[in-house]
Amino acid sequence: MKIKLIAVGKTDNKNLQLFMDDYIKRLGFYISFEFKVIPDLKNTKSLSELLQKQKEGELILKQLEQSDELFLLDENGKTYSSVGFSQFLNKKMSSGLKQLVFVIGGPYGFSEEIYQRANGKISLSQMTFSHQMVRLFFLEQLYRGFTILKNEPYHHR
Repeated sequence: MKIKLIAVGKTDNKNLQLFMDDYIKRLGFYISFEFKVIPDLKNTKSLSELLQKQKEGELILKQLEQSDELFLLDENGKTYSSVGFSQFLNKKMSSGLKQLVFVIGGPYGFSEEIYQRANGKISLSQMTFSHQMVRLFFLEQLYRGFTILKNEPYHHR
């Protein structure tokens, strides 16, 4: 199985990017992983929130294969403990799934088309985080999930 994380907009904080790069490198020891950034839309001041979400949604859909399972990182999604998330990953890997895709949306969230295409939603917290921070937090939890599955000491139970 391959895991892909799609995020709308580049990370402009170099320190966050260094941490993210470290976790992306670590993930490579466990699974085929791709991090895809969809560039920020240009001239968004002239776009309504709805139109911006639709345009971002079109760009997200272009990154997907028909067979992909898509999970949105969404404040209204299902919450997991770290162990529970590792069990979710294990179940997906055991299912014969070719590619598991997670998406971090733009500043206004997701278009209706993306919600309809999604297989589920996952929330990292009831708190609100910047889209920049969510990337790092999610990468860390993904890495933690694999260390849990391998019984490695990174996650202390």
